[in-house]
Parts: sequence; C-alpha cells; structure tokens
Amino acid sequence: MSTLEQLKKFTTVVADTGDFEAIGKYKPTDATTNPSLVLAAALKEQYASVVDDAVKFGNASGSTVEEKLEATIDKLFVNFGLEILKIVPGRVSTEVDARLSFDVEKSITKARRFIQLYEDAGISRDRILIKLGTTWEGVQAAKVLEAEGIHCNMTLLFSFAQAVACCEAGVTLISPFVGRILDWYKKAEGKDFVGAEDPGVVSVTEIYNYYKKYGYKTVVMGASFRNTGEILELAGCDLLTIGPSILEKLQNMTDPVVLKLSPDSAASLNQPKISLDEKGFRWLMNEDAMATEKLAEGIRKFAADTVKLETFVRAKI
Repeated sequence: MSTLEQLKKFTTVVADTGDFEAIGKYKPTDATTNPSLVLAAALKEQYASVVDDAVKFGNASGSTVEEKLEATIDKLFVNFGLEILKIVPGRVSTEVDARLSFDVEKSITKARRFIQLYEDAGISRDRILIKLGTTWEGVQAAKVLEAEGIHCNMTLLFSFAQAVACCEAGVTLISPFVGRILDWYKKAEGKDFVGAEDPGVVSVTEIYNYYKKYGYKTVVMGASFRNTGEILELAGCDLLTIGPSILEKLQNMTDPVVLKLSPDSAASLNQPKISLDEKGFRWLMNEDAMATEKLAEGIRKFAADTVKLETFVRAKI
C-alpha cells in the first residue's frame, strides 16, 4: 500500500491546487485554491472555457470596466471551485482578495458574494470554505460569517496567537503554513531542520494539541509543505492540504505511516489555556518576528498574483 493511501487512514488528504487533472489523479476528499493557484490554472489553455464563462458573466454584470473586472474575477474563482466540486466529494476553499485583509466589512461582503454565486449554481454553502488571511480583521470577519453559517478557512497562519484567536472566534478550520515557517528559520539560523524538529511541524503539533486538549471545534489543516517528512510527522492531523508534486511522491512511496497526533495524546499534555483580545493578539504577533514577516509577505504575494490575474482578465473584457 502506498504511503499516500496509508496516510488517508489517519488524516483527511486535501489537494492544494486549481488543476482539475491533478485533483482527479490523487482522489483527495477536499481541495484548496488561492489567487496564485487560480492564476496558474487560468493561464493553461485547457481551462480557457472556465475563464471565458467568467468573462461572459462579468461583461453582463457591470456597467464600468472595473465593475466588470471584479465580477469576472469573483466568477472565475467560483468557476474553478465548481469544477473542483465535480471531482472531490467534500469541500473546496475559495479565497477572499488579500487586499481586503485589513477590512472587516469588505471581507464579509466578498465572502457573501462568493457564497451567493455558489448557491446560484446549486451548491450548498456547506461545501464551501471561505479563505481569509489570519489578521485580526480577518478573524473578526470570520466570526460574523460563521454566525451566518458560512464556514471559514483561516490561511496565512504562522503562530500560536493566530491559532488561539481563530478558535476563540469559532472558525471552522485553520491552515498553518508548515513549509513557510521552515523557510524562515532556515534563513534566520542558517541550518536545516528535519523530522519532529522542523519548526513548522513543532508549530502545528502545538496548535493541534491545544485545540484537542481544550475541546475546540476548529480543525487543523496543515499546509505549505516542503517535503514528505513534514507530512509524515503530522500523520493524524485533522487534514493536510498537499500540492501535486508531493502527492505524487507520497503515491510512489511505500514507507510506513505512524500515527503522530491524536486527541488522546493531546489530552495529557501540560499546556495552559489562554485568551486573547485585540491588544493581546497584536502584542504576541509583534513579539513573533517570523509570524509578522511571513503574514505580511503572504498577503503581498497573494495580492500581487491577484493583480496579475486581473491584468490577464482585463485584456479579455
């Protein structure tokens, strides 16, 4: 049995891609998208019809170029989600524009718009996760949305403080970025980390154990992996979202998978419970150079790729 099939016994495997063909190949339960992945997929010739449909929708939805552009981009994200939902039995994650990361109201409006587009296409909101960057404002937007039955996936999460804010807000799911945490520490300390010593693995393990020990309903989906070792060290995590290249490696491996994380083992850990208001959240983020830098960098990168996607689409309007 492949390592991937073994892993599926302990953890829900999610495909981190907008490529329908890759999703069909590895048979994940769910799939996640982001502006970078949608941009990569939209540029592929085989997905031209998905783009064309969004442009047609956008042209019919606005009177100005900017209105048409926004409508097209919204529909494009949803179109990719709709195609993915034909393949996966579970949920798809669709991401709110990173440029709204510090705007609670506009984030809420955008999320509601995505849900409306999905529901207009006959898809229940239970199959959609709205991705929001884990700023304080993003968490507050998610709190409002969750109360409306709109489930949220908090992304660009690099710290325990972000994780605590999310579970206290009652969000459905968080996506701690394992590989990007490793990247920062490798650069900062000038050395590599492997196995259980990987700082990304350490971070996700701490968050998972905290959630399980104190009975929070928010689930943990490790993301942004750099190697198969990180994934094997997190076997038992609620979900892991994995890119096609590493899914391929896992499918071709036969290494045994050992359960590493479980609610039972978390219950016995000596981990104090904390609570964070906005001041506490901002202070802990300030004290965490890695999380502060990686959150800002992630927002900038997703925003830049959204602008690239807009440039691509604008030429078609």
